Amino acid sequence: MKISSQYVFDYQKRLYLPEQYATSLSGKKELSLPEIVGKGYGTFWRWKGRYRVCKGSRASKKSKTTALWYIVNLMKYPESNLLVVRKVFRTLKDSCFTELKWAIRRLGVEAFWEIKESPLEMTYTPTGQKIHFRGLDDPQKVTSITVEHGYLCWMWIEEAYEVGNENDFNMLDESIRGAIPPETRLFKQITLTFNPWNEHHWIKKRFFDNPDDETLAMTTNYLCNEWLDEADRKVFETMRLNNPRRYRVAGLGDWGIVDGLIFENWEEKAFDVDKIRGSPHIKSAFGLDFGYTNDPSALFCSLVDETAKTLWVFDEMYEYGMSNERIAEKVSGMGYRKERIRAEAAEPKSIDRLYELGLSRIQKARKGKDSINNGIDYLQDYHIIVHPRCVNFITEISNYTWDTDTKTGKRLNKPIDDFNHLMDAMRYAMEDFSRGTAFSFA
Repeated sequence: MKISSQYVFDYQKRLYLPEQYATSLSGKKELSLPEIVGKGYGTFWRWKGRYRVCKGSRASKKSKTTALWYIVNLMKYPESNLLVVRKVFRTLKDSCFTELKWAIRRLGVEAFWEIKESPLEMTYTPTGQKIHFRGLDDPQKVTSITVEHGYLCWMWIEEAYEVGNENDFNMLDESIRGAIPPETRLFKQITLTFNPWNEHHWIKKRFFDNPDDETLAMTTNYLCNEWLDEADRKVFETMRLNNPRRYRVAGLGDWGIVDGLIFENWEEKAFDVDKIRGSPHIKSAFGLDFGYTNDPSALFCSLVDETAKTLWVFDEMYEYGMSNERIAEKVSGMGYRKERIRAEAAEPKSIDRLYELGLSRIQKARKGKDSINNGIDYLQDYHIIVHPRCVNFITEISNYTWDTDTKTGKRLNKPIDDFNHLMDAMRYAMEDFSRGTAFSFA
């Protein structure tokens, strides 16, 4: 039986789905979009200009609202198709793909969507419309997309802050092109969602400082999220009191002000890991920083040339809410179970447990007086080359700064307690080099 794709939608009132949607297959099921989506995004929902740019804090609903918008409107416009992009393809499954699956469930339309993980793809079965997923780490796959039904008219760039090169965005922008018949009522649109860590990012200048009439540039934060409970709100209140700098960005969605960078001796550049590994004098360095609810567990993976003072950062793990069992599973799945890993000394029980779980070469980092500053001093002598896929490392090293005295405004000789999970893991990893016990890549 062919299912009708004709729907009546009104964001201010109700969303009506066809009679085949109802479990009883009789009548229509009525859903209230304001109740499903919540408040704070009315203009965002109605905007039909070319660019829809939303910077926001954590828990601001920006990704969930975007996911809901796409599922609702793909069903509303039977000729539409969507391309979802992040800088690194492997990060899509646990972010946008998961958010879109959540949106389908929240709307209760699972019966109308086919969801595949290999290849990563979603299909609206009544019409054959598709949601495609691509990473900028394979640009040819981004620019060569064609759709079988309708038009590729929408693009969602999640964590757009990761796209550090404006030319990469221009390439994406140009891929949403071609004439669309007016009778389809379609419009071409690119949505960017991100956390605004750095005020010097090209997104600020292009979309926020000089917006044109085709651009909606907006800021949202956790205060518009009516579904947070008291425990969630307490996290932000604690952040406001203890870390005002981070609260301005991660709490209120303001642009991060980056001044007094600790590391400026780095560059982002693609390289062949196997080729570097096969060069003479190359050794490996792995470090692990523990986290859980509010901080991520972070694994730093690198190759080191002590003679040339060069450090190649080639991989990372950066995830919240990871048990020791999950960390061991993840590290093993990444292929690093047999590597020597220097881990945060403050978690001896976790280190012992990871050893029992098969990370047989894990060791605790050596703590000591001025260990942080001494580690930073040592690393500042290296040329750090970061593979583009290490997006969390790039975010941290771009924002890792010396702290400031809140009363005098003077720089302190200690780093901020922020953007430091992979930075700390890097210090742990390099301890053997800074203190003289090196090892070969195994």
